[in-house]
Amino acid sequence: MTLSITSDDPFFKKTLTTILLLVSTISVFSQTDSIDVFIQNQMHKRKIPGLGLAIVRHGKIIKTGYYGLANIQDSIAVSSKTMFTINSITKAFVGVAALQLVEEGKLKLDSSISEYLTDIPETWKSVKVRQLLSHTSGIPDLVDEEEAVMIADNFDLAWKKVIAMPLDFKAGEEFRYNQTNYYLLGLIINKLSEMSFQEFITKNQLQKVGMEKTIRSGFGATKELVPNAANSYQFSKGKLNNMFFSFPSPLQTAAGMSSTANELANWIIALQNMKLLKQKSSLEALWKPDLLNNGKTAGFSRLLNGYAAGWPTIGRHEHPAVAPVGGGRAALFVYPKDDLSIIVLTNLSGGSPDVFIDELAGLFIPDMKETNGFEMSPSAKSLKVILDKNGYKNAIEAAKKLKSKNKNFNLTESEINIWGYKLISQNRLKDALELFKLNVTLYPSSANAFDSLGETYAELEDNTLAVKNYEQSFKLNPQNKNAEQQLKILRLKL
Repeated sequence: MTLSITSDDPFFKKTLTTILLLVSTISVFSQTDSIDVFIQNQMHKRKIPGLGLAIVRHGKIIKTGYYGLANIQDSIAVSSKTMFTINSITKAFVGVAALQLVEEGKLKLDSSISEYLTDIPETWKSVKVRQLLSHTSGIPDLVDEEEAVMIADNFDLAWKKVIAMPLDFKAGEEFRYNQTNYYLLGLIINKLSEMSFQEFITKNQLQKVGMEKTIRSGFGATKELVPNAANSYQFSKGKLNNMFFSFPSPLQTAAGMSSTANELANWIIALQNMKLLKQKSSLEALWKPDLLNNGKTAGFSRLLNGYAAGWPTIGRHEHPAVAPVGGGRAALFVYPKDDLSIIVLTNLSGGSPDVFIDELAGLFIPDMKETNGFEMSPSAKSLKVILDKNGYKNAIEAAKKLKSKNKNFNLTESEINIWGYKLISQNRLKDALELFKLNVTLYPSSANAFDSLGETYAELEDNTLAVKNYEQSFKLNPQNKNAEQQLKILRLKL
């Protein structure tokens, strides 16, 4: 059955209502608690059909939750048995496999891949194993990431094509997500373990943890007939559609596994209790982000700003984390210093649970709450305390007073902009407006600052001031196509 419904479709609205009613949890908390409410709100906001949750605190699972529909077409609720595709979280298992081989003395992360693989292009031979794990190799990709398909009709043709390509960049110069890296890692695991990587991972991780459902699901993603599998969905042009994908066997190191939140939680517990690795140094190496040649880390985004051995990392002073994500639908955040792990699996590509897991963690770690200024600089935090108490109307004056009292007080254009858009997401347009006014005062040469201020005036339907600020943004940056387009629209309204 092919599903295609719009977000305005009565069936979809009815489905969302059903999702909010279908909640099953096992918890040390009350049967329906603040976590359930938070998850339900996120599902409604992001139109996520079904979701599985597990939270680990101090080495124990303290909550599991099953929400919404695994299968919209047949109204099948998510349960403890529901299997979710985890996409690239599979790479985290490959990272553990690599460290297991290191502990066996068979693999060195800083060795060139030519020590383990011979039939590869000459230009690839100096790439280090670590650079495959961290996507900094510069080797071209077998998969067109935008289209999510291989660069040729079958794997053999794609492989012939990719080995004829030049390097994308010198190894270690950049981070570029790349499935070829994990195909090569699979070849290395096959050779050193004398079994397929699927067998090696199953034997040395899944069986040790007792992940029976994960074992049964195999590595074939949506192509395989997996018992209790959640359907996969995505929105395309406003319509919710079924989504299908599968990688050929050689690429299943990159994606392909399915699991439950509960089994992944047990895997994390086993990993941190040193049941999968023997040495603490191995766990540290697993989670240590690789450095580029310039000494910096790089990753997917401002949040996922580094990449370790199959594990994206969140490098920050407060509450750092390692955070495997998969397919825009699944995320697993481990906060090592806080002894907290949160697993959220969904059946919606684009549900992006990685965006809200930090906020969920704030229910356990109060200073991670956005309301307490988490991730803000000391200067922004001090201003926030004053504005939350006295109102945002006097943001410019409050910032001036703080600067006069503290010579180290400094606000960057970027953090003010991010703060302002967070307020917009909370429907606090007038408060955001005052922050954007502050930004143009501090950064009068920034086209982006005036663009944000113009956008907010437009949202408040003050078209005259919206035009004025968009004009200034366009004057500062004549390449600002957004400002140019908005001016055409707004001038018609004057």
